[in-house]
Amino acid sequence: MIAEALSLTNNTELPEPSQRIPLLIHTFLNSLDVKLSSKALYKRTIAQYFNWLKKQKLTLDIVTVAEVINYKQELLSSGMSPLSVGSYITVVRKFYQWAEANKLYPNIAKDVKTPKRKQQFKKQSLTDIQAKSLLDYYKELEGEVKRDYAIVSLLLRTGLRTIELIRANVEDITFKEGKRVLMIQGKGRDEKDNFVILTDKAFKPIEEYIQTRGAHKVKEPLFISASNNNIGGRLTTRAISRIVKEGLKEIGLNDRSLTAHSLRHTTAVSLIRKGVSLEHIQGVLRHSNPATTQIYLSSVAEEQRLKQNTEAILDEVF
Repeated sequence: MIAEALSLTNNTELPEPSQRIPLLIHTFLNSLDVKLSSKALYKRTIAQYFNWLKKQKLTLDIVTVAEVINYKQELLSSGMSPLSVGSYITVVRKFYQWAEANKLYPNIAKDVKTPKRKQQFKKQSLTDIQAKSLLDYYKELEGEVKRDYAIVSLLLRTGLRTIELIRANVEDITFKEGKRVLMIQGKGRDEKDNFVILTDKAFKPIEEYIQTRGAHKVKEPLFISASNNNIGGRLTTRAISRIVKEGLKEIGLNDRSLTAHSLRHTTAVSLIRKGVSLEHIQGVLRHSNPATTQIYLSSVAEEQRLKQNTEAILDEVF
């Protein structure tokens, strides 16, 4: 029995307090059938919960659902997004579900709800003119920045996530039924089992950039780092974010709501403006749930609302 192994039900054999919680966390994490990256995230998340309990001078045998709800409210008050708080509470619920199943502690968190969040994207998209300005900015630069132009062009023309872009290798550019495609390893996927179509405008900047690298191997990253600390290595999501933010600032768009992920939103919203069906946009963005794609409609609806400025009619009435 896990309870006996942890000596949590036998007060005469309890481990030292400094060892008890780490042992409990370790046993809980080992029971999860998840990826190592997810397990590392769970570890940080549940450790924060136990640190909070320690500050409140609470132990697992006396904590109640009221304290768990209070923990959730404190996370929200700290400025953390409802989405992030929801992920923290989900891990706490998983822990108590495991603890009850192993007769350690009752599942006091089963009825604690995750915070509701408005179904819309906080990251803004670019207008068609702004997107063109961003592309023109990079296109006019020379040398090493050919890479950056190829990156921004690819993100805008395919809706790739940054993680999908940095996972791509040179060999992932191939053909399907006569169309040039980039095979991608999507979010939460283990294999490169999906693709985006590379139009001539998307592929040419990539081709010109790769030519600047001279001799290269097909298994090399599609885009490589030029920094002294990681020269020739795979780019990071942080590096992609920096590249995009620098370009946005240069064209006068220094707004926190505009990020590298905004380019993915721009892809979706631009297609909606052009009358492309949500079904086809879902295919481009590789959303498993069509409801996720539908959220982009709110961005276009808000855009139209601002253009119409219906309230201005009242100024003519009184």
